[in-house]
Amino acid sequence: MQLQGAIFVLLPHLGPILVWLFTRDHMAGWCEGPRMLSWCPLHKVVLLVQTAIYSVVGYASYLVWKALGGGLGWPLALPLGLYAVQLTISWAVLVLFFTVHNPGLALLHLLLLYGLVVSTALIWHPINKLAALLLLPYLAWLTVTSALTYHLWRDSLCPVHQPQPTEKSD
Repeated sequence: MQLQGAIFVLLPHLGPILVWLFTRDHMAGWCEGPRMLSWCPLHKVVLLVQTAIYSVVGYASYLVWKALGGGLGWPLALPLGLYAVQLTISWAVLVLFFTVHNPGLALLHLLLLYGLVVSTALIWHPINKLAALLLLPYLAWLTVTSALTYHLWRDSLCPVHQPQPTEKSD
């Protein structure tokens, strides 16, 4: 893999790094307390999975870029333009979730992102099958994060769904 490949792998991490720099005090404890779901992954697990996903997706975009001859030009406009839009939406979800603390708006963006990733996979498939397949773990992760975000949103709107603290009797 050339220098360009490393740039493609690292580029998706730019957004999360910037979000972290500005919101690092708000990120810990994002799924703790009375709203804790039994299947909610630990913050460090989320960070690890997100890092791996962004690296894999970045590499997939490199494969598409390379398969289309590299450089800049019209053949790259749709496949990498769609990827750029979904990457931007992915970064927006981080801001909406961790900074704005609006799981409802984050969920809408996650659903949009899911559609964009499916569209990207369909566009990339004829160009590079491996690149399209590398988006499948991302879709799986988006399913988990969408379900988690849905539950947090639902619980914020309907307190009856929130786990109630139990009283201990001595």
